[in-house]
Amino acid sequence: MYRRVAIIGGGAAAAALLSELLERQPSQPLHLDWYTGGDTSARGVAYGTRSDRHLLNVRAASMSMFAAKPRGFLDFAQRGDHTIAGTDFLPRRLYGDYLEAEVARALESARDAGHDVRVLPFAVDAVVPENEGVTVIHGEENSRVDAAVLALGSLPPQPLAGVSEAALESGQYVTEPWGFLASVKPDSRPLKVVLIGLGLTAVDVLLELSAQWPNAQFLAISRHGLLPESHLQSASAPVDDSSDLIESMRDAPDIRTWIRLLREAAAQSGDWRTVIDSLRPHTPTLWGLLPVSERASFLRHARWAWERMRHRMAPQVMASLQALENEGRLQRRRGRLQAVDVAGGKLHLDIRSPRDGSISSMDADVVIQTVGLNTDVRRTKHRLIRQLATNGHVTPDVLGLGCEGTTEGRLKHDGQTWPHLYAIGTLLRGTLWESTAMPEIRQQARNLADRILAP
Repeated sequence: MYRRVAIIGGGAAAAALLSELLERQPSQPLHLDWYTGGDTSARGVAYGTRSDRHLLNVRAASMSMFAAKPRGFLDFAQRGDHTIAGTDFLPRRLYGDYLEAEVARALESARDAGHDVRVLPFAVDAVVPENEGVTVIHGEENSRVDAAVLALGSLPPQPLAGVSEAALESGQYVTEPWGFLASVKPDSRPLKVVLIGLGLTAVDVLLELSAQWPNAQFLAISRHGLLPESHLQSASAPVDDSSDLIESMRDAPDIRTWIRLLREAAAQSGDWRTVIDSLRPHTPTLWGLLPVSERASFLRHARWAWERMRHRMAPQVMASLQALENEGRLQRRRGRLQAVDVAGGKLHLDIRSPRDGSISSMDADVVIQTVGLNTDVRRTKHRLIRQLATNGHVTPDVLGLGCEGTTEGRLKHDGQTWPHLYAIGTLLRGTLWESTAMPEIRQQARNLADRILAP
């Protein structure tokens, strides 16, 4: 008798879970339906880029797909180029190749082991969880499974407030930068391009468009006008295990105290990077100690600083952006977008200054929204998530960070926990906070596979 499992989502998190499930030797064969939602199975959005300008922001040695095989990605990369080192920041395209190769290997071994695996390039229309199992609905097909896992990644981006319908219909205001970059063609016109947001997505857009559009000028606008920080040229490790810092943070779960403790620890260590990195294994536990009011305070006042220090870019990427600024092609500005409309064939923007609240205006040929991950289940247009939320099958995180769940990945509804409906990755950000990068995803995949296959 088969154990029936459904994985819903086609990106790296889904690929990691699929491979973990098929790597095991469960007590009974699996019937596994993988609903990829399209043709980019395994790569997803994060690793779907084909540009060598888009680099991983984690060193190669730390990017294995499997928690139990820490050299997996590095070994794969070195088979193609023996000069690659574990400290290198490699193209995300290469990591996508690695994910596809691992999935292909897992699927081949699954057939030999007697598992029944279907890779279905469709989106799921509805999921109905019950205490005894889960029903997955796609078109006219209803499948009853023993466990279903939502591995959806980031939700589709929504236009910012103040963007007019005319601006959206013009095609000059871009809400989905990755689809835009995949179709962009070289253009030698002297274009003016405005980016709203200055995180890692903005970095990728700048790297690609500055090469494809050599005469374009770029203005990047964000609340603080700062780029993400950069990794050091050489890898560094914490001088100690930060146990005293962690204990002090546990004893006082409030954001103001934590900021003070982090500043003191950074001053003592001489390198703030080692302090931030030492928190990574402890972040979910620390996040869980914060009451909702403190989490909200963090999102309002400290998130921007945490994100730019925690999610750093490769040193060579920083050098490329500095060159753009030195050439005068890239300017950064503090501000908040108030309105975008069409005027005379261009987009007209109103920007509010954070200093005095004054409004300034400008025109642009293209505006690209690069504000990062969308995790707000309450406002998404994602069909499956809307169905789950509307029917009360999941409870949206009160701060817009995915769905309520347990640290083990089980999703909640009305304060209760579903025994057979799980999530992995971005939808658990409200529960774990640190839940979007591969080092965390692979551990979640390993633990979730153990849970699903438990007798």
